[in-house]
Amino acid sequence: MASGLLDEVFPAPARALLEETADLQAPAPVGEFASPGAREALARCEVLLTGWGCPPVDASVLERAPALRAVVHAAGTVKTFLTPAVFERGIVVSSAAAANSVPVAEFTLAAVIMGAKRAFPLARLFRDRRTHRTAADLGRQHWLGTNGLRVGVVGGSRTGRRVIELLGALDVDITLYDPYVTDAEARSLGVTRVELDALLATSDVVTLHAPQTPATRHLLDARRIGLMRPGTLLVNTARGALVDTEALTEHLVRGRIDAVLDVTEPEPLPAHHPLWDLPNVLITPHLAGAQGNETARLGTQAVEELARFARGEPFAHPVLAAELERLA
Repeated sequence: MASGLLDEVFPAPARALLEETADLQAPAPVGEFASPGAREALARCEVLLTGWGCPPVDASVLERAPALRAVVHAAGTVKTFLTPAVFERGIVVSSAAAANSVPVAEFTLAAVIMGAKRAFPLARLFRDRRTHRTAADLGRQHWLGTNGLRVGVVGGSRTGRRVIELLGALDVDITLYDPYVTDAEARSLGVTRVELDALLATSDVVTLHAPQTPATRHLLDARRIGLMRPGTLLVNTARGALVDTEALTEHLVRGRIDAVLDVTEPEPLPAHHPLWDLPNVLITPHLAGAQGNETARLGTQAVEELARFARGEPFAHPVLAAELERLA
């Protein structure tokens, strides 16, 4: 993993369990696999404990790691560095994506509540005019507040399911679009499964939690964005490429819908892009995922997975090759 992450991702209790469980091959994170020291460690390594900044683990790395049996990732997606060769060799993989879903879901809930309250445009009006303003100052006849809203969740991922759980604290009706979720699974989550077009056309809030794959690129294209009703709030804490930015911009500039965008395409947007200055748009710097003290959850989960592996138990959070294509 990248240097400087060790203390932040692995707090003292997690580091103590790590040192109790494993024979560490290096006292500090290794940022590459080519140096003599890294090659020597790989030759003896049975488990790679990885994190943000891990270089690709490909066939050439695996050739130098004949004893490798597992990869435990103390972060979210493994698709940025693991190659198919890892799974082809039968190496088991775990990810801390479940731990990373906690802050993303919390951020999403906050975005839904604040966005539904039209807090962002109203706060801007209040700041500019320095006098009490009401929702009428928005100049639109949009709904205000969360009571009775229909929230459409796009993607029954770990994060999507946790968002559904948190939304249970609100008086909202929840629908879900996910081609891999059955009606029975949706009922067990307490939601109604619908097709994407229907979700977009009937939701007051649309929140995105689908992975970025070739099939989901511009999942919300010009036609589908046009299905959303005036006043709809779009929340994207997943991936910017899920949305056609040009098509979305047209609707946001017109004030037809609102948006909270933690991710964009491109990221960041060009300095003079119109979305930066719109009162009905809040753009945040890809911070919904684990930040600061939240990253300790990732390391703690990873070390717990390592302890399970050492005891001969299966991972609680495995990454399976058959599911990789549809994971974030």
